[in-house]
Amino acid sequence: MRVSLASLMVGFALALVFLGPCPGLTAPLDGSDDDRFDLGNYDLNSVTDWDNLEPNIYGDNYDYEDQEIEVETVAADINRIGSHPKVDHHEEKVTLPTLPPFPVTLDFRGSGLFGPETGLGMPTCLLCVCIGGSVYCDDTGLEQIPPLPKDTSHFYGRFNSIRHVKNTDFINLSRLQSIDLTGNQISEMDEDVFRPLQQLHDLLLAENNLQALPELPLTLKHIDLRNNRLISRGIHSESFKDMSQLEFLYLSNNKLDYIPTPLPLSLRVLHLQGNNIQSLHEDTFCDSHDRYFIRRNLEDIRLDGNPLDMNLFPQAYVCLPRLPVGSH
Repeated sequence: MRVSLASLMVGFALALVFLGPCPGLTAPLDGSDDDRFDLGNYDLNSVTDWDNLEPNIYGDNYDYEDQEIEVETVAADINRIGSHPKVDHHEEKVTLPTLPPFPVTLDFRGSGLFGPETGLGMPTCLLCVCIGGSVYCDDTGLEQIPPLPKDTSHFYGRFNSIRHVKNTDFINLSRLQSIDLTGNQISEMDEDVFRPLQQLHDLLLAENNLQALPELPLTLKHIDLRNNRLISRGIHSESFKDMSQLEFLYLSNNKLDYIPTPLPLSLRVLHLQGNNIQSLHEDTFCDSHDRYFIRRNLEDIRLDGNPLDMNLFPQAYVCLPRLPVGSH
């Protein structure tokens, strides 16, 4: 029986239809679902001729020329982002106040967050340095004492241009223990400037132009008046007598004619060198009415640089543990 070529081609096509794209791995079309998943129904030993497979055996033909494919690119996302409202970023310029060059004259008024405000428009504790109860205004060009915080215990105003210390400068400062105004140009102090300071221990006024002193607190322990222009009549009579805590008294390089007596028994150091002292009294350091009196604490007395011959006044220091320093 002769089989025509056309019949063979029809049979081959029918086989492909029934067997699917991979005959060796295709389960029978008829049968239950369990049979389709049974590996026994698969011909695992067959070999597929991958080189001769037609491209369209895996499904229907698709004509992609008739299809419109919409492709979105990253640019689309960028355009969508750009559609949102723009946020403008502005840089704010801050202009700091320009301070006048030092030295300046301060006009104090009001009170500020860190202390009373000064004429510069800033609190005292920004112009100066405040640490705890200490206020440091050294070398800041001050021409007067700034208003101080009420809790000030130590004030340092050294090396400025202060000329006048007023009775309002330390008002309401009940905690003030130390004032240091060394190296100013102070020539005038109000009489009662220190009267309200009941806890003042240290008063340092060296290197100024003082000729006279106001009334001093009896609580003082340390007084430094070196390198001024003090004259004897510029010191109150018996000014130091009742200062029972006074230990250090520095009066060197002034214009004193005599030693300001009486001196408290608590005194340990007395410097009077570089004055105009010419004589001593026998009661200057000792008690002429008590032969057994000894001034034990006063161990450092400087009288050198005065027109004074120490040999002429032996009774003036017989009660001292050490002889004064001076010309003998």
